[in-house]
Amino acid sequence: VQLQASGGGLVQPGGSLRLSCTGSGLTSGYPAIGWFRQAPGKEREGVSCISSSDGSTYYTDSVVKGRFTISRDNAKNTVYLQMNSLTPEDTAVYYCAASVFSCHPWSPLGGDWTRADFGSWGQGTQVTVSS
Repeated sequence: VQLQASGGGLVQPGGSLRLSCTGSGLTSGYPAIGWFRQAPGKEREGVSCISSSDGSTYYTDSVVKGRFTISRDNAKNTVYLQMNSLTPEDTAVYYCAASVFSCHPWSPLGGDWTRADFGSWGQGTQVTVSS
C-alpha cells in the first residue's frame, strides 16, 4: 500500500496538530498502523500504534506523555494522530507505517525502532514546533 502522511506544519509551543495517514486498503489490509518520528541527528522512534481490527491503541509513554491520541476511520482508510501540548522536542519528521503483524508488543526490538516490523511506509510529514 502507498501511504500518504499529511497534516504537519509549523506550530507554536503548546499548540496542536492532527496528522493523517491514508492509503488504499490501509485499515482493511493491515492489522497495525503505526506512527514514528525522526528528529535531525536522532534515531527513529516509535510514537503510537493502532490495531485496525479492534482499535486497541499503544503509545510510547516517554514520547507521548499523555498528549497524543491515535485513532482510525476505517471507512476512510485513514489513521489520525492528534498531538496536543506540543513542545520543541516534538520537532521531527513524522511517518506512518503499516504492518501485517500486530502492534503488540509496542516496543523497540533490542532498543532499535528501525527493527520494528512495518513493511510499508509513507513519505513523512514535517512537524516543527517553534515560537
